[in-house]
Amino acid sequence: MKTLALVTSRGSLPIDVDMPLLLKACQTVGLQAQVCDWEDPQVSWGHFDAAVLRSPWNYVEDLPAFLAWCDRVAQRTRLFNPPEVSRWSLDKRYLADLSRHGVPVVPTEFLAPDLPEQASQAALQAFMAGHPQSGEFVIKPTVGAYSRDVQRFPRSAAHQAHRYIVRLQQRGCHVMLQPYLSAIDRDGETNLAFFDGHYSHAIRKSAMLMADGTVHVPTQDLRQARQADAQEQAVAGQALAAAARHLQLQAPLLYARVDLIRDQQGQPRVLELELCEPSLNLPFSDGSALRFAQAIARRVGA
Repeated sequence: MKTLALVTSRGSLPIDVDMPLLLKACQTVGLQAQVCDWEDPQVSWGHFDAAVLRSPWNYVEDLPAFLAWCDRVAQRTRLFNPPEVSRWSLDKRYLADLSRHGVPVVPTEFLAPDLPEQASQAALQAFMAGHPQSGEFVIKPTVGAYSRDVQRFPRSAAHQAHRYIVRLQQRGCHVMLQPYLSAIDRDGETNLAFFDGHYSHAIRKSAMLMADGTVHVPTQDLRQARQADAQEQAVAGQALAAAARHLQLQAPLLYARVDLIRDQQGQPRVLELELCEPSLNLPFSDGSALRFAQAIARRVGA
């Protein structure tokens, strides 16, 4: 029986709603799966036939340490998804790469942490001028999870928005600016899950950023099953194909999640591409955990 490490972190495991279903599905397909904390020094990663990144969500606290861990583990066993995928996809500057490949993404401007305040202020003003139909803007660091440090600002609060940009830059963060696409308030966002390059299922996730500054945690009650339409599936597939070309991957990703929202013309655009440790929303689709486990079994030869 092939052995499998399902990688999490101590603090993240209690909120990983996929894990119980995936453990059961792994047993069904003949995989001996064990839940492992990536920070546990007692784990012998080389004893596993493969390791699958599932919920090591505290990586955001020390991304270099997590990426170094990925490199070490990949030398001892097969790591899914591989380190080069995590290194690229855990910093949202990848949106610029997708855009260069022709993928429709949410319009985004990136500001480096060492950009002088006067230059960042000018960049914000130029971005606002370039999106005259947008009454609000989103500012966030390029590395983050679960809406952490994401803020929504009205056009009238440009001064406060710039002060927030500076605060993030002073922490050493690359900062991203995006127009707030109001269709999300009506339609939510669509999160599509893929296994071995094939569409599996989707959910609707309600808007996380409220006009009053409240930021919701994406709990289960803010999600519901949704069937992604043909246009959404096409854009998501385009994004994954672009990622594969950019990273020169020789095989489809074992798992992926593509998050889409509609623009002012109703067209789907990529908000995020989750290729390292995404929640895959397995409780919302019957059979999805089994499909994932079967994809894993094929990769490890079980």
